[in-house]
Amino acid sequence: MTTRPRVLLLADECNPEWPSLPVVGFKYAREIAKLCDVTLATHKRNRENIDKVDHGLDIVFMDTEWIAKPMFYTAKWLRGGDEVAWSTSMIFNYLPYLAFENAVWRHFSGRMDQFDIVHRITPMSPTLPSWIAHKVKQPFVIGPLNGNLDWPKAFAAEQAREKEKLRKLRDLYKFLPYARSTYDKAAAVLCAFSHTRNDLQRVEDERIISFPEIGFDPEIFHDQGAQPAGQRGNDGKRHFLYAGRLVPYKLPELPIRAFATSDQLRQHHLHVVGDGPERARMQAVIDEYGLQDCVTMHGRKTQAEVADMMRVCDSFVFPSIRELGAGVVIEAMACGMHTIVANYGAPGDLAANDRGARVEMGTFDQMLDGLRSAMETAAQNPDRMTHAARLAKSYADINYPWACKGQKTRAVYDAIMSGTGFEGLGY
Repeated sequence: MTTRPRVLLLADECNPEWPSLPVVGFKYAREIAKLCDVTLATHKRNRENIDKVDHGLDIVFMDTEWIAKPMFYTAKWLRGGDEVAWSTSMIFNYLPYLAFENAVWRHFSGRMDQFDIVHRITPMSPTLPSWIAHKVKQPFVIGPLNGNLDWPKAFAAEQAREKEKLRKLRDLYKFLPYARSTYDKAAAVLCAFSHTRNDLQRVEDERIISFPEIGFDPEIFHDQGAQPAGQRGNDGKRHFLYAGRLVPYKLPELPIRAFATSDQLRQHHLHVVGDGPERARMQAVIDEYGLQDCVTMHGRKTQAEVADMMRVCDSFVFPSIRELGAGVVIEAMACGMHTIVANYGAPGDLAANDRGARVEMGTFDQMLDGLRSAMETAAQNPDRMTHAARLAKSYADINYPWACKGQKTRAVYDAIMSGTGFEGLGY
């Protein structure tokens, strides 16, 4: 089709300066707008940061602070901050999100026929249903959705430190008002990975499109000027990098313990980028084993600074045991890094087919043994690191630049409007 679809995008969370989901929502919306006539509906909390950048979007800002603000602060109090207890956050987002969509409906009252498609891009959790799905006459698209990755039973201690007791209530979302109509009315459901597809039993295969939510900006994450992985250390060492929040489920102390228990790895260097509640535990391990000369805690870094580090380090180490999307893994691949990940959830899928080394799930000690072995193997075999990194780089460049995400989404819209079906679309 040559006519640009007229699309109403729903993105409650959409902010160019806030990490994780909000910045993904913003970048995704901006790419769709390059190929479609887009009106973006988002929350007014995002306006200050959106107005700072050149976005090319027609935006309407919804004000539902009357319910969003008290629910946010109540959830934050119960969570003890905003770093852990993700399930609690989702529960307290239910009513504010319904209020957001209701506000959108009222704003466009009598004018919804100006759109060809309504697409909800955030929130991306399947547990937050759409109120507007059963109201609109246009085809309704939802996603990319990502969720439903179980806690590995061997990591009950990490689950407790994450304050995830309410995780056991997750499946009750299927009985919430509008949960059924959301998926019954959807013309297309963009679904990130197999763990989420397994959660959407109401949706037949014909309406499911494989579509990971993650992407990367090639202007930031690239390997220009970088040596091949395995050859980047001017000091003769292999440089390993962990980058991410220092929270229990990401097991950020595991690479440090690998260094602590390996004389071979101590001859190389581990860089840790990020901050969070696990930092004190990690520093204690460094102090206990005297790792100050081979492990560096860098604290928080900007995206550009992380990308710079990815271009000078050889191997990206990411042992997270409950990673839904793992955009940081794709960013590392785009920078030409070798990757070592837990073979569970998104990282395991991304590093498949020899694109990286995968550590099998097990107990903490079993994963420590596996990670240490994978890191030692990488350090001993720079040519193998180079080969895997090249495969990963090609995979990332073909599938995950934001421009590619926009093009694939436009293809979904065209298929809906022409009635040709979704075979061959997505990932």
